[in-house]
Amino acid sequence: MTIEQPRSPRFAVLIDADNTSPQIASGLFEEIAKFGEASVRRIYGDFSGPQLKSWAEILQKHAIDPYQQFAYTKGKNASDIALVIDAMDLLHSGRFDGFCLVSSDSDFTRLASRLREQGADVYGFGTQKTPESFRQACRRFIYTENLLPETQAAGKDELKPRPLQSPSDAVPILKKAVSQLDSEDGWVSLGMVGTQLTNLVSDFDVRTYGFKKLSDLVRKTNIFEIEKVDSGRMRIRIKSKAASVGKR
Repeated sequence: MTIEQPRSPRFAVLIDADNTSPQIASGLFEEIAKFGEASVRRIYGDFSGPQLKSWAEILQKHAIDPYQQFAYTKGKNASDIALVIDAMDLLHSGRFDGFCLVSSDSDFTRLASRLREQGADVYGFGTQKTPESFRQACRRFIYTENLLPETQAAGKDELKPRPLQSPSDAVPILKKAVSQLDSEDGWVSLGMVGTQLTNLVSDFDVRTYGFKKLSDLVRKTNIFEIEKVDSGRMRIRIKSKAASVGKR
C-alpha cells in the first residue's frame, strides 16, 4: 500500500514587474520552495515598452505568466489594480494556502492585511527600502537583496556579498527575543529564539547580517553564552557582563 506524502502548501505568486528586478527570479522561487509550492506564477506590467524587456527574457524559464497592462493614463498604475483584483479572485477560489506578493510598493499594504484577515499566509518580497507598513503587514518579509546570486551581489574584489546590516544591529532584537522567553536560569533554546524572532519582526533574516545560520550570527555578536545540550540542540543565554555588546 502506497502512503501518499502530504502536499506542500499552495501559494499564488504575484509579481509587480515595475518594482521588482528580474535578477532575483531564480532566488525567489528557490526561497518559495522552502515553505510551499508556487502553484500560480503571474507578473504584471506593461511589456510593450523597453523598460520590462529584461523580464520578458526570463518568463519562460520560470514558467511565469505575464499579464499585460497598458499604461493608458500617465500616473495611474493599472498593473497594481490588476494584481489586487486577481489576488482577491484567487483568494475567494479557496484553492490557495497563501500568497507571495513581490513588490517594494507600500500600496500593497492593505492587500496583504486583507489576505491575512481571511486566513491566508502572506509572504512579501521587496528591497530593503520597502516601507515598514507593507513589511509588517506580511507574515514574513524577505529582502530581495538576499536573493541575488552571490556572484552578482559581490563586487569584483570580494569573495562574498557584503551584509545589508552589521551583526551589531541585530543585538537589540536578539536580546528582546531571549528576554521574552520564560526561563528561570536564562537558558533558552536557539530554535525557540528563531521562532520568536520571526514573530517579533516579519523581516528578520540572518542573511541580512551576512550569515546563513542563526547560531553563527549569535556567536558573532559576542554577548551570548552558547552550549549544546544532550540532544545536540543549542541553547543560549545573555552573558552576565556584556561589555563587548555589538563588537564585530
